[in-house]
Amino acid sequence: MQQVKQKEKLKNIIPFIPEGDFYFTKGIEAFQKRKFELAIKWMNKAIEAKPKETLYACQLSIIYTEIGQYHKANQLLTNILKSTTYVDCYYLLANNYAHLGLLNDARKYANLYLEKTTDDEFKEEAENLLQLIDIGENDDDGWELDHEDELLIYQETAFYHMENCEWEKVIPLLEEMMTLFPEHKTTKHDYAHALFFSGYEEEAVEMELELLQVDPNTLYCHTNLALFFYKLNKKEAYKANIQALLNVYPIHEQQQLRIAITLVRTGYYKEAYQRFCMLSKGIVTDQLSYYRWFSVAAFHMGKTFKATSIWEEGCRKYPQLSQEKSPWQ
Repeated sequence: MQQVKQKEKLKNIIPFIPEGDFYFTKGIEAFQKRKFELAIKWMNKAIEAKPKETLYACQLSIIYTEIGQYHKANQLLTNILKSTTYVDCYYLLANNYAHLGLLNDARKYANLYLEKTTDDEFKEEAENLLQLIDIGENDDDGWELDHEDELLIYQETAFYHMENCEWEKVIPLLEEMMTLFPEHKTTKHDYAHALFFSGYEEEAVEMELELLQVDPNTLYCHTNLALFFYKLNKKEAYKANIQALLNVYPIHEQQQLRIAITLVRTGYYKEAYQRFCMLSKGIVTDQLSYYRWFSVAAFHMGKTFKATSIWEEGCRKYPQLSQEKSPWQ
């Protein structure tokens, strides 16, 4: 009799079959906790449950953007635009193309968003992006494209010594540059870097902290300070500066490379490896440090063959690299 009653109860139970909204909510929760792999799984389940729900695919593209998989994100957004006019996709595409360094495409989609939007949700962001693109094409601080022969000679010479860690040679050169070209901001950060690795650690940290007060958003301050505090084993100060870099994806390749190098030098091998893989190789392979630190990141990710290949390519291009210890030594 008892078994019959239990069977009758079971017949009356309605099985819980999650729909898309349930999966979507779980995906958002995982995304907010930065559990990206789990977030992707939940979002894919949401899309399977409701394939016509544009918001789900759009949110999945945002997750891919967050982890640097811009091509996957763009593929999703492009597919959405084939069947609907979800205007936010234009801004998201513009943002992704900017990260990839494809500035013409970024400008095109940012302008499309501004033309088509009615709610202006990303209007300010799109306008700021267009300003960044214009600055990028005219350069960061107006100096990089300045063709003064004297400055270019100084820059190239200082760069060579920095790449080869020749601090005793580069410090007087950078001091001279700061006197002759006081508006050239990156020289000050290079000088602090050279000071630190010459043994003047306190002076270097103090200099960067002063520069950070002037401009709290300076990327070079955070890259230098993250590395300085890591080397000094000042964990709290280090974490504060490294966190300022982990979610930053600059448009310009040189800044992207600087972040990647900082991450690998402070033990963030996975994040560093991802950043190196995102770089446009044709732009950054004129730097010895690209090969030096990319091979280190690859080695610590267990990619020994790739690390060896990168190192050997670097040694062929820069024979002085072969005099250094390889990552596996």
